[in-house]
Amino acid sequence: FRFKDSLAGGLRRADLVISHAGGGPSFCLETLEEGKPLIVVTNEKLMNNHQLELAKQLHRDGHVLYCNCRYGAATLQSMDLGGLKPYPPGQPEKWGGFLDKVVGFQ
Repeated sequence: FRFKDSLAGGLRRADLVISHAGGGPSFCLETLEEGKPLIVVTNEKLMNNHQLELAKQLHRDGHVLYCNCRYGAATLQSMDLGGLKPYPPGQPEKWGGFLDKVVGFQ
């Protein structure tokens, strides 16, 4: 995509998403929360390969397939999306409750 204000519409229409594993407002997590199958392509040249850590954990948990740029085509050819597990919904209220306790609001 060229620059878009939001990828939400495209994400809802997608049958498969291929994305990087960058941090920040993570498109990976947004994709998984939409219930879309995801292949994460890591960029080994960025900041000590920080993307690999997220990709590996999501893969170990059974939610994504991952590869680097070199193996993208092979991953697409051999992928089995049927084995991916749904990503559990977030529970932001738990984080809020924890923060309330830490700062003494409860």
